[in-house]
Amino acid sequence: MVLMRICVSLILLIYFVSAAQSQTLVSDPPSWADEAVWYQIFVERFRNGDPSNDPTEDDIRGFWFGPPPEDWAPTPWTHDWYEQEEWALDSDMEFYTAVQYRRYGGDLQGLIEKLDYLKELGVNALYLNPINDAPSLHKFDARHYRHVDRNFGPDPVGDRLIAESENPLDPNTWQWTAADSLFLELIQQVHARDMHIILDYSWNHTGIKFWAWEDILEHQQESDYAQWYEINSFDDPATADTNEFSYDGWLGVKSLPELAKVDIPSSHIHGAHEGNLHPDPKAHIYNVTRRWLDPNGDGDPEDGIDGFRLDVAEMVPLGFWRDYRQFVRDINPEAYLVGEVWWDSWPHQMADPTPWVQGDVFDAVMNYRWYMPTRSFFAQAPPHLTATEYVAHLDSIMTGTPSRFWNVMMNLTASHDTPRISTSIYNPSLYKYHQNPRENSDFKVNRPDMRTRSIHKMILVQQFTWPGAPHIWNGDEMGMWGGDDPDTRKPLLWDDYAFEDETTHPFELPRLSDPISADIELIQLYKSLIQIRKQNKELFIDGETNWIIVDDARRLLSYERRLRDRVALVIFNASDKEHTINILPQRQYQQVYPSKSTLEDSVLVMDPMSARIFFSENQP
Repeated sequence: MVLMRICVSLILLIYFVSAAQSQTLVSDPPSWADEAVWYQIFVERFRNGDPSNDPTEDDIRGFWFGPPPEDWAPTPWTHDWYEQEEWALDSDMEFYTAVQYRRYGGDLQGLIEKLDYLKELGVNALYLNPINDAPSLHKFDARHYRHVDRNFGPDPVGDRLIAESENPLDPNTWQWTAADSLFLELIQQVHARDMHIILDYSWNHTGIKFWAWEDILEHQQESDYAQWYEINSFDDPATADTNEFSYDGWLGVKSLPELAKVDIPSSHIHGAHEGNLHPDPKAHIYNVTRRWLDPNGDGDPEDGIDGFRLDVAEMVPLGFWRDYRQFVRDINPEAYLVGEVWWDSWPHQMADPTPWVQGDVFDAVMNYRWYMPTRSFFAQAPPHLTATEYVAHLDSIMTGTPSRFWNVMMNLTASHDTPRISTSIYNPSLYKYHQNPRENSDFKVNRPDMRTRSIHKMILVQQFTWPGAPHIWNGDEMGMWGGDDPDTRKPLLWDDYAFEDETTHPFELPRLSDPISADIELIQLYKSLIQIRKQNKELFIDGETNWIIVDDARRLLSYERRLRDRVALVIFNASDKEHTINILPQRQYQQVYPSKSTLEDSVLVMDPMSARIFFSENQP
């Protein structure tokens, strides 16, 4: 009997300890994240603030297209996007190969110079695509996780020498490079403006210039890092004429070798799955994470970044992400984690993010699932949703996600991986599928038309009045256009540059000639919608959503956001015809968009392809 009681007591103890440990893994999103208006920055194409650090041929060696051509040089910032450089023409490269070699020299100094522009725009949260040291333009092929890219700071040569002098496994040997130090200054300046900043990392793979991978190539199974990667077989030195070395690269891309996973059901898993990363690369990832969350190591994360965007998150086991959340939150309880959880079945079905947003993994995902149906309704892109179908789709994608996590979802209309919003509307085919002139000879590469602008405005009104945190891909507010990657990654249109007209087509097809400059009117529209949201943040964060009009025949849609006695009424006419709408007569509405006015009559005439926002303080 005594033995039984002891056993029961041990079982209960194990249960409660396990429950307590499990409970510590569950936490709400940070308090600042539901007020975020995100601005995503691709540093290499944002602004060249320091031409002295522009990449050289040696800096870009090691990305997946091979060594650079002879006479390679950085591309001028104002260059006609589809026009080939001399080095590309001399190498007889087609455009979509040559463009991967392009570097424009964007850097951290350029970002620091434009922080006041971003503050004036109204954004308060910056998401930087990878800035870890890497040879490619996109930086997902890390050479070093622990350092900022050498060409983003003022001393590329000195930074390379510092990295080579360190023991990558021992954080006590890590120094601050010039680029690292400039990034720490950037963090300080961002925080001084009451803004937040997060970094993009891929903990799924590295590049082939990563120090551990290079050691494996040299020493094969004798390497101290032989267990770090998904290696299928090593080279057999007894077979001099054959190289048996075989490994897994991300989606088969051999320049992105995958880090080793353990305790997973399959070596090629996609979607929510259990397991973890190998403990050795995991330990290194933790050291890098701590470095950027608390740079001076004093236990106060104020000098560090405010979170991470985590690349190809669905390919990394949930066990790692749970551990990672706990580790991050122990350093900074207010850190924000957003995962890239994207396709379930390309190109028709996006993944359900529910397993990742319950409080034990991420705070949010990049919410492409909001934009895909929104584009389908407003732009009448496949599958050409009616108002009823659109409402059902929005309701369905919110199912299963607690409101506190839905409120911090990163609702985006474009990113580094998609066509720009204007071009995706202008070419209303299936989302992201063949959204470029390589795969679609009818794809329009020129400036989108005024019809596109009207749809663009409606989508922005929906984005800034809907639950979730609005996200802007850098340059969309300037009116930039471009198809899927890499055409979405043009240099930004700063007003102190004189840009060449876009006159060239990548396949020498006829096109309209377009002058290039920032669209001041569109920038002002973004500013206005950001201010409307920020001035009514409680309503747009905590207000319940009620559908008022769902009219398939006339393509009319209306909803209200309600919080106690406050109501925001949002109305869309997504058709090509003018329509009359009866507004509820028991309230006095003030129109705030597109201009401020008082609604004197209960009958509202809506222009084709237009949106309006009203507020009411009155009790019904």
